[in-house]
Amino acid sequence: MKKNTLTIRGLDDKVVENLKARARTRRHSLEAELREILSQAARQPLVLDPLAEADRIAAMTPLVRPPMAEERPLLCAGGEP
Repeated sequence: MKKNTLTIRGLDDKVVENLKARARTRRHSLEAELREILSQAARQPLVLDPLAEADRIAAMTPLVRPPMAEERPLLCAGGEP
């Protein structure tokens, strides 16, 4: 696999400091941390239409309906129906 080099110009100093702090907490070099962040981002699907993506996810989710009023047990003051 061919390895490429990227140069990113114009990053705000605060962004760089935050990335360095993140790398330190994970005991990574800044380069290793950035490599991991970019690799994770590249694996994520590109969502161009958030509503269509929400519909796609909803279609995979089973519909759970609340019980109908007549299906719910009624509680009496004495604790017995």
